[in-house]
Formats: sequence, structure tokens, C-alpha cells
Amino acid sequence: MDLASKAGKHLQLKESFERHTKIHTFEMHIIQAKENYAGNYRCEVSYKDKFDSCSFDLEVTESSQAAPSIDIRSAFKRSGDGQDDAGELDFSGLLKRREIKQQEEEPEVDVWELLKNAKPSEYEKIAFQYGITDLRGMLKRLKRMRREVKKSAAFAKGLDPAYQVDKGGKVRFMVELADPTVELKWYKNGQEIRPSAKYIFEHKGNQRILFINNCMMTDDARYYVTAGDEKCSTELFVRDPPILVTKGLEDTSTYVGERVELSCEVSEDDANVKWFKNGVEITNDPKSRYRINVEGKKHTLIIEEAAKNDSATYSVMTTGGQSEAKLSVDLRPLKISLALEDQTVRLGQEIHLKCEISENVEGKWYKNGQLIEASDRVKLYHKGRIHRFVIASAAVDDEGEYMFVPDAYNINIPCKVHVVDPPKLHLDGLGEGNTVTVVAGNKLRLEIPITGEPTPKVMWSKGDKDSGRIRAETYPDSSCLVIDAAEREDSGPFRITLKNEAGEAALINIKVVDVPDPPEAPNVTEVGEDWCIMTWEPPANDGGSPILGYFIERKKKQSSRWMRLNFELCKETTFEPKKMIEGVAYEVRVFAVNAVGISKPSMPSKSFVPLAVTSPPTLLAVDSVTDTTVTMKWRPPDHIGAAGLDGYVVEYCFEGTDEWIVANPELTDKTKFTITGLPTGSKILVRVKAVNAAGESEPRYHPQPILVKEVVEPPKIRLPRHLKQTYTRRVGETVNLVIPFQGRPRAKVSWQKNGSPIDKNQINIRNTENDTIIFIRKAERSHSGEYDMKVEVENLEDKATIDIQIVDRPGPPEVVTIEDVWGENVNLSWKPPKDDGNAAITGYTIQKADKKSMEWFTVMEHYHRTCATINELVIGNEYYFRIFAENMCGLSEDATMTKESALIAKDGKVYKYPVYDDFDFSERPLFTQPLVNTFAVAGYNATLNCSVRGNPKPKITWLKNKVVIMNDPKYRMFSNQGVCTLEIRKPSPYDGGNYTCRAVNELGEAEVDCKLEVKVTQ
Repeated sequence: MDLASKAGKHLQLKESFERHTKIHTFEMHIIQAKENYAGNYRCEVSYKDKFDSCSFDLEVTESSQAAPSIDIRSAFKRSGDGQDDAGELDFSGLLKRREIKQQEEEPEVDVWELLKNAKPSEYEKIAFQYGITDLRGMLKRLKRMRREVKKSAAFAKGLDPAYQVDKGGKVRFMVELADPTVELKWYKNGQEIRPSAKYIFEHKGNQRILFINNCMMTDDARYYVTAGDEKCSTELFVRDPPILVTKGLEDTSTYVGERVELSCEVSEDDANVKWFKNGVEITNDPKSRYRINVEGKKHTLIIEEAAKNDSATYSVMTTGGQSEAKLSVDLRPLKISLALEDQTVRLGQEIHLKCEISENVEGKWYKNGQLIEASDRVKLYHKGRIHRFVIASAAVDDEGEYMFVPDAYNINIPCKVHVVDPPKLHLDGLGEGNTVTVVAGNKLRLEIPITGEPTPKVMWSKGDKDSGRIRAETYPDSSCLVIDAAEREDSGPFRITLKNEAGEAALINIKVVDVPDPPEAPNVTEVGEDWCIMTWEPPANDGGSPILGYFIERKKKQSSRWMRLNFELCKETTFEPKKMIEGVAYEVRVFAVNAVGISKPSMPSKSFVPLAVTSPPTLLAVDSVTDTTVTMKWRPPDHIGAAGLDGYVVEYCFEGTDEWIVANPELTDKTKFTITGLPTGSKILVRVKAVNAAGESEPRYHPQPILVKEVVEPPKIRLPRHLKQTYTRRVGETVNLVIPFQGRPRAKVSWQKNGSPIDKNQINIRNTENDTIIFIRKAERSHSGEYDMKVEVENLEDKATIDIQIVDRPGPPEVVTIEDVWGENVNLSWKPPKDDGNAAITGYTIQKADKKSMEWFTVMEHYHRTCATINELVIGNEYYFRIFAENMCGLSEDATMTKESALIAKDGKVYKYPVYDDFDFSERPLFTQPLVNTFAVAGYNATLNCSVRGNPKPKITWLKNKVVIMNDPKYRMFSNQGVCTLEIRKPSPYDGGNYTCRAVNELGEAEVDCKLEVKVTQ
């Protein structure tokens, strides 16, 4: 047994640990030891996968009878567990101890001595009383115990034939040897016993003792000891402690039909318990009304539906006690949930009596105190708590007082049944459906015979309300309805009601007939050349008599005289008037006729004019066909007529079907129409109808089915004549070329410029079904070239080339040289310009200027050669000359001027000018003022400045952290007269760093740098 679960007031377990020595100490304190605490104890220690244990025996001896001294301080201990200040104070220590009287112990009974001396018929009773469950094993051992034991030479004193011990107790086996040197061995059921905490061996002289501690049911066995070849055996019987009834049965009262449970609790789980009813044992038989349920220590006797005879004294018996209780089963108080109701039924109707009580019990029915038995005529039903009494057809003898009496209860449920004969209405003389017909304006007197006892009260009503306008006369054997002058509103059902204890009602239909109401205004649905078709709706009220037919009349709209068109009734609501004059407006109206007479005329129809439809359209033909559309064309009808022509309807149907589909939901006034949404490859039939006010004409059919598939037409480019030559435009002008082409199905158009695809960002191209457009909003020189156009239809193609030339004014001529000067003449020569403006040079313009005034004057225009002689110059003047190139766009923007001047000298000695060497101004870049480290404030523009010289003029580049600054809107760069400036707009700390200015020309390069720091204001 694990003692940790028993720790408490009398047993305390403590554990301590010494850190320095690392020793664990385990202590067990037993407070106020008792005799049953004696036994073998073992302490087990485990750590991870290691295990060790040690055991010891504890003996409890009686204490001396001397009175203990009283510790006054311990008397004030607190009753609660835990700390010293917990719970309430306990003064029980101050009370004087009272001597405990020793209870007289009952002498221990040896079961095996009882069994030896008992009769075999008493074995089972003794075994149950002393907790022996293995009856067969008990009989075998009892047989072995009765054998006579022979004397042995090895054992001076052997084992007793049998030993008995209670479960959990300790037993002692002792033998005495004749020779103490003989080796001794103990066995249990043939297995050798080894010393352990359970089995303890002891030697005392010649005595050999075996102790078995904490005996369990498994120790119930045969034991023997061997000394050499001799052996001595015995039987050990381990007896269960007596089973005690810890919670007894309780007296119970219940009602019939309820579930009953009698429960008790015993001291051991699954103990053997016997139940008795009035001293007779109850068995747990499946066919028995009693069911025994065991749950651990709890034993329950269950009766599912208690009966009256279950009232008895029930007892339960164990090996150590018994308990009994009385069960009382009474009838449940009866409650009437649904009582019988008094009934008044007609003769021949069903009598149905029904009651409901709170219990499911049988009962009996009584009529006027006489018991009623079930028969073919009288049906008695019982289902659960509901009882019913049914007679299908009531007779006069069935009237009386009825009563239902439940079995075993002194209670009855009464009611009265009254059978009556209801009054009768004799309507045999009326027509089918109890209908009476009278013509409007006539007098009606309707007499209805009646019977009934007592004489019923008669009341006439129409609908749900009594009618005071209609007079009713009542006689002992009849009732009369009188209508002096019948009106149409009097038609309808009249109710006659007879009232007594069982009333009767009947419906009589009074039908007042009159001439019908006029029909609705007729509607003319179709007109012809001298005829029309008219329809109308029947009148809303036929006057109570079926419509026999109609009369039709017509008149001219301008006339007031109506003419009847039919002398025999028209049975239908459609009529075709004929023999009318085309182009004249007419009106028609209708009369309804029934058996009473002719109605008033209907309202006239809308005026209409007889008109004829046109003849069919002519010359229906196919105009064009694509993969999904068919275009038809036709000519107007040969004969249109007075109604004119409103339009055309085009219909088609697929070959092999009869369903014509309208292609144009709205009329078309054109003689050409395209049918769309057709499946490719299908064949359709087409027809066209002309429509006017008179309706649709006869259709004109196309003679053959039309295949919906576009005809392939080879592509052909219709290049305009002016595009067959070079197309020339000036720079800046708009280019808009439209090139038509043909080809079916829709052609694919592609463009190329000089053999490469066209850049659509510069040149816009738009293609349609019949042409292509090339558009340049503002022409440039780069747009010049050969444009190749290709039109493709399936595997066929056509090509065309357009040469577009964009021209501009030419550049100035090449170097102009003064070849010779003589007299008043100067000979000039030059070379044509490098850039001719993409057009042929048409001439040159030559100007002269006096060195003193430098005013230019034109000497020659539209000059075609590249050399010229200028005449009639003023002697003594010195002249400069310049020349402009000219093409179809005009003069060049700049002119080329002579480097030297021409002096028109007087005749005489000629001055010869000295010759000087030209000075070389070339110089590599050199910074004359370097950049300076700068501090800037965030958000305010900052500038970096330096100066540089060099020839040719150097190219300036700015760098930040060795990265070139390009196209950044945050920076602005200036260079003026050698001063270079970099402006940084609203810098941030991110803009700080090393800035470099680099100057480069063809002779070399130079750099200068500085550091820029940007501070943020606090």
C-alpha cells in the first residue's frame, strides 16, 4: 500500500535536503500508534532508471497505565491543520481522560473445524457466511485435510493440517526438527519460497519458523516444507473480512407503474450479496421482473413497472450483516384530463364519446346504469389513457345517460346523449341545381314545402345578409318567396334556413334573365382594297342567358345612316365586311343577341379606310457577301396604290427549315439591307415584303440559296497619280496621304520605311476596309525615304512604293575665295554647300560690303555657277563679299564671307602687304579659381562657383560622388565667360557630398572638387 495517500493526522511524511553534504533525508512520523499499525514497512527510492529499497518491521506494544502528565500549553493548540495560528482553539486536551472499557471480543471461529463437523448440505451456507467463493477448491482441500498424517523421522513436530488467516493479516508456520543440521526448504504450490520482506525465516533451536506478512488472496495455497527426503504439508486459507452493510435499505412508497430502485452500500467492491422478498431469495433471472445492478460497493434492486403485488418486505444479506425495508405500492390518484361532453346528434349520424384520464387503466361503459358490451354496432376503443365510445348511426333508442367507470377506481365520468330528427326541405320540384329562371320585370312566387318537429323557424337571405326588399311568406307546411318585379340584380343564390334543435339550410338560385350588355367597340385588324376584318369581345354580362349571335352594321364616317351587314346571326366574334369603296373612311358597330332580345349597339370602331397592299418588290439580288453578312438589294414594287409605301421587311431562313426570321425589327425605307450575325458556311433563303397601311405585300423570294462565305477578291492598290512620283513637303508641314485599295475578305495592310518597320510614335498609320492613311503632323528631314506598302488577302498580295522627300533651306556655301583683282573687277570662286536641304541647289545670291560701312548690297541673284566676276567697283574702296545658297525652299539662313578684303587700287605702284605668322591660341583646360568647401542650410538654394580657361572652349561636366549629374531638375548648371556655376535647389542632407567640376577639350582635361555639407535647422 502506498502510504502517501494515507498521510494526514496520524501519519506524516517529511523530506529534507542538506546542501553542503547533498544528502536527502526521508522521515515517517506515526502519531498515536495503534495495534493495527504493526507490520512490515518498506521505503523505495528511485532516480531516473535506478531503484533501491529497504524494509523493516514495526511492532506496537501496549503503553503503561500511568496517567500522562498534562501539558497546559498543548491544551491550547488550534484545531486546524497547517500553521500554529490556523483554525479554532481546541480545549479537548483539558478534559479528563476516561477509561475505555474493553469490549468483549467474540471468540475466533475456525471455519475448517465447522466444515469438518458440518453436513454436506450446510457447506454452501457456511461458505457464503464466511466469504468462501471457491466451493470446488474448498471441497478438495477439505478432503486432503481429512487424510491421516503418518509419523515422520525428520520432523519431531510437523505442520498443522490447515491454517486460517484474515486478508491482510500475518500467519506463522512452525516445525520442529529431530536433527537441527538437516537443510530445510519451504514451498508454495511447488515453488520454492525465498526470503523477502513478505516471507521471513527464523531459527530457534530445533524450531524452524516461516512468517508470511500482509496475506492476500493469492497466498491462499498449499504449503509444504522438506527436510531431506521427508516433507510436511499444510493448507493456508485466507479469509476475506466479513462484508458489512455500510448503508442500509430505506422504506419506499410509490405508485403502480413507476420505476422502483432499492439501493444499499457494502464495505467491499463487487461483493456477493443476496436479495430476499418476504424471506424468499430473488434471483437475477433474465425472465424475472426484478433486475439486480452492481456498481462497485452499491447494490440496487430495480423494478421497472411496479405492481400492486410488489408491496412486501425486501432484505439484503452479506457475510457480515443484513438490511431490510418495506416497499408500499399504491394506485396513483386518478385525474380526469378530458371529461365526456353532452351531445345532441341527428338521427342516423355518428355518436362519438371520448374521455381521457391520467392513468393507463381499463374501464367499463354504462348506459342508464346498464353495462354496455362491444358489438358490431357499438365500438369500444382504448388506447393509452384515452377511451372512446362510437355508434356509427344513431337511433332513437340510443338516447340516454352514458357513463365510463375506470377499473379499480371509485369514480365515474357521465354525459347525456340527445337524438333529434331535423327539419326537411322538399326541393324536388325545382330545376337542375335548384335553379329558378324568371324574365326581368316579371313577378316570381316560389313555394317550398317544409317538414320538421318542432315546427322550424324559416328565414330567407341573399348572400351573407338578410334582404328586406324581397318578401317572404311562411305557412305551417311551406314557405313562399315573392319578388313582385324581378330585376337583374336579383339574380344569385338565395339561402333558406330552417331552425330548430337541428337546423337545415339550402341554396336556391334565382336567375333573372335580360337582354345582354352591348359588346366592346370592335377592332379592325386588317383592311384590303374593298374589305376589312373586324374582331370584338363578347359583352361583359350576357343578361343571364347565353349569347346566340351578333348583328353587324357599318356606315361612312361622314354619314349618319347605319346599314346592317348580316341578316343571319354571326356566331363568331370575327366578321369580314365587303364591297366597300377604296379610300373612303368607314366605322362599324356590333349588337349582341340572346333568347330575351337584342342588346344596345356597341361603341363605333375607330374609323378606317379600305386600302390595298402593294405589289411585291422587284429585282431582288445579292449585292455582297462576307463570312457573317449578306447584303441584299431590290427595286420598289411596280404598283404601290393609294396607301403609299411605309417601308420594307427583310426575312431569311436557313436552308432545310421553314422558320423565317425577321432581319430588321424596324421597317427600312432603303432598297438595300445587310443581314448580320450569320454563321459562316451556312445557306440562307431571303425574301422581301413591302409594307403600307394596308399591311404587307406578297413576298419577293431570291431564286436560289445564298452561301454565307465571302468571295476572295485579289488585293489591288489604287495608288494616286501624284504619289507615283516623289512626294515633296517642307519641314514643319503636315503629311496626310490616303491610298485606296481593294480586296476581300478584309485585306491586311503593312508598311515599311527603307526596309524597316515604321516607328508608330513618329508616324501615324490608320487602316480601314478600303484605304490606308499615313499621317505626319509635323514633317522632319528624318521622315524622308521610301515607304513600302503591302496589301495581303490570304496568300495573295500587292505592293507599292512611295518616295517622300522632306526639304529645308540649304546650308551656306563652302569657303569663298578672292581669285583675282584687276581694275574695277574682282573674280570670286566657292564650293557648293555641304547641306543642300534635301533639294537641288537652284542658285546663289552674292552681296558686297564696303569695309568702312559694312553695309551689304546684293550684286547677283539666282546665279547658278560656283565662280563669278564682280564689276563696276569703286576705285580706292576695300570690299568684302558673302554668298547665300538657294534651293526650292529659299535662301540659306547663313552666308559664307570672304576672309580677306579686295582693295580696288589706283593705277601705279602696288603696295605689297607684309606676311605674318598666325599666333596659336590653343591651350588645355586650366582652372584659375578652384571650388571651395561650402556649408548650406536645408531648404535654401546653394551655389558652387569656379573659373576655367582653355582653347578650344572646354566642355564642362559636373559630378556628385564621381557620378555625372544629368537631366536632374534639382540642379541648374551655368557657364559664362569661363565662370562655371552649379545651383542646387532647396538641398536636403541627402544632397551633401563631394562635388567635382570637370573641363575637357581636345588638348586635355582638368578637374577641381569640393565638399558640400547641408545642415538642418533645429
